[in-house]
Amino acid sequence: MPSAAEFSARRRKLLSEIARLADVAIFGTLSETYRTCGRPGCHCQKGGPKHGPHLNVSYRGEKGKTTGYYIPKGAEEATREGVAAWQKLQESLRELAELNKDRNLQRAREAESR
Repeated sequence: MPSAAEFSARRRKLLSEIARLADVAIFGTLSETYRTCGRPGCHCQKGGPKHGPHLNVSYRGEKGKTTGYYIPKGAEEATREGVAAWQKLQESLRELAELNKDRNLQRAREAESR
């Protein structure tokens, strides 16, 4: 089992990573859509390729209903990075929770052995 110093060092590293990720994280999942436009005579209306891809973020809102929003071209890269940061943030928080659990159990064992 890792020492208290190793626990502490890993926790500090995780907390630093969590703060960095939280600064850019965006909640949701990405999807790309292709659409037809409303212009008569456009190639998309005549069986040609549809317009896109258009990037969208979807997420479950406060009342449990899935909702989302369109991402303009200029924000696509930052949004992709933000959604990836959200995923990594969740992983880091799970690891931190596991370290906290292990630390608490170790402290309890040490207290019992005194």
